[in-house]
Amino acid sequence: MERIIKLHIEKLPEGVYLATSDDVQGLIAQGRTVAETVEIARDVARWLFEAAIERKTMVFLPEVADTFDYPLVIGT
Repeated sequence: MERIIKLHIEKLPEGVYLATSDDVQGLIAQGRTVAETVEIARDVARWLFEAAIERKTMVFLPEVADTFDYPLVIGT
């Protein structure tokens, strides 16, 4: 089952990217590129979600719908 989590990504003055999420408490990820940051954030979110299930903590994350918009980031 796939879930959707909204990420907030910002470029820091040091040149790296930082991802946080209002949907998943404690999610913080940093990477050299947007793609790397999203990949790390995905792993962190999965770990936090699994930990919440083990603790039997209620976590509501919407399931992926049949159609949705997805911003695609490409390098040029």
